[in-house]
Amino acid sequence: VQLQASGGGLVQAGGSLRLSCTAFGRTFYSPHMAFFRQAPGKGREFVARISMNERTTNYGDPVKDRFTISRDSAVNTVFLQMNSLKPEDTARYVCALGRQVGPTQYTYDYWGQGTQVTVSS
Repeated sequence: VQLQASGGGLVQAGGSLRLSCTAFGRTFYSPHMAFFRQAPGKGREFVARISMNERTTNYGDPVKDRFTISRDSAVNTVFLQMNSLKPEDTARYVCALGRQVGPTQYTYDYWGQGTQVTVSS
């Protein structure tokens, strides 16, 4: 399985960007798609997740009410609409493919290279 992300770039604070990530290969056993981010000198941070049937979405606290995750399961693509961007959103955004292993636990089997998002003040 390969994950290809796109849509990153440089934007001013308050602006918007839309990321996309497409999975290629056999994804049947890893139906959940998610975005994480990592800023320089910081650990990886969960951003958002969406289930295969698109009925369940989860968001990290820093992005709630600003970011929206969606997917087109027919083409194995997930989208992250990012609005009201802040300088602290600057990071490399990586998409991942995973599965649920507990009531609220997920494991991610495949990771993409990511795309850089830079928000200027």
